Amino acid sequence: MSIQVIKPGMFTTIQDKGRIGYQKYGVLTSGGMDQLSLRVANLLAGNQESEAALEITLMGPGPVFTCQTDQLIAVTGADVEVDIDGESAPLWKPLFIPSGSTISFGPCKRGCRSYLAVAGGFDIKPVMQSKSTYVRAEIGGLKGRPLAKGDVLPIGKPSRLACGLTKMLTTKVRNRGYGAPDWTVNHAHFLPLHKSPVIRIVAGRHMAHFQEESQQAFFEQPFQVTPQSDRMGCRLKGEPIRLKKKLELMSEAVACGSVQIPPDGQPIILLADRQTTGGYPRMGEVATVDVPLIAQAMPGANLHFQRIDRQEAERVLVKQEEELRELTARIKLEAFSFRTGESHDKHK
Repeated sequence: MSIQVIKPGMFTTIQDKGRIGYQKYGVLTSGGMDQLSLRVANLLAGNQESEAALEITLMGPGPVFTCQTDQLIAVTGADVEVDIDGESAPLWKPLFIPSGSTISFGPCKRGCRSYLAVAGGFDIKPVMQSKSTYVRAEIGGLKGRPLAKGDVLPIGKPSRLACGLTKMLTTKVRNRGYGAPDWTVNHAHFLPLHKSPVIRIVAGRHMAHFQEESQQAFFEQPFQVTPQSDRMGCRLKGEPIRLKKKLELMSEAVACGSVQIPPDGQPIILLADRQTTGGYPRMGEVATVDVPLIAQAMPGANLHFQRIDRQEAERVLVKQEEELRELTARIKLEAFSFRTGESHDKHK
């Protein structure tokens, strides 16, 4: 089983949960920028949520793929136009795609990264226990690079859940080029895409070293996402954030969502391909549940910051994880209910 790349799009790579446990050796984590969308795409495709999927960066028309065999897929993330053989297909649902079908990604309405998961995941060799692509070091993914025209992506063996979902959806193809369920994930709840999102911030250990006016301005003024942003970090432009006095710091470990303030006073939010350590003072840390909103912010978007405490950040994260577990259970129930009904029919 495989998928062939007809057009690779601007920047399409294979990503999973990332290379966990290797930062102490200087190895970057990488992985999906929007981990929430990646996890949900995998759940909808009947995979383990940590499986690798395609991360598709969208700045105009996206990639085009051809399924060389029947496939169960799911597309999540940005609000983007997706066509199956020229027919508009829904997002945030499992989709049965017959062999020979073409999947095309069009322009984005909101957000800038989509995730395409296929049942069975991509059958490629992990590097340091991860299939994630880190392009600068040319490791992971498909030969350590973005996808190119003509690439053939091998697909692994689907799970029992994926097979159950596939059987259910083959009955729903009818006159369309794909099969989709009547239900969908409430993506507006999981990933509320807005032109000017509010990002929750937990105060960093260096916040008190910044001028009072700068601390106040950080949470009152908008910051614009610049075109220099990439997988390493979201670079912002706004009123410069100033220290009370020069601060000498030793490099220390940084995390996804760390808000660093370099000498020019323009914040950088560290993301998936961040360095393992950093020496710039940190204003704060983005709440984990809001990191996907940073990943989906296009250049030119305005971000607003809201201060919360660590307890609140943990509370909303726990709530989100509970909702993901509930979603997992519901997907399994849909597939199980169909199999049970099929079994009853056979015994009538």
